[in-house]
Amino acid sequence: MAKISMYSTGVCPFCRRAEMLLKSRGVTEIEEIRIDLEPARRNEMMQKTGRRSVPQIYIGEVHVGGFDDLAALDRAGKLEPLLRGQA
Repeated sequence: MAKISMYSTGVCPFCRRAEMLLKSRGVTEIEEIRIDLEPARRNEMMQKTGRRSVPQIYIGEVHVGGFDDLAALDRAGKLEPLLRGQA
């Protein structure tokens, strides 16, 4: 299973939905980078992704994007291969 990291905040409903979707696909561990608790990490996120909103999800080294992007990958049948490192 690929390493999952997600930039998030404590009050973000889309972050929780992304977490639920990933767990439903067998993900047991998500590195959560809380930009509300570590403001310097927000700048890091914006530099890496070019985006300001959360969640910003990485599967391995691949920047997936936000929840809508993650859900679209899942609907297209491309999420599980990416999680297994086969994308």
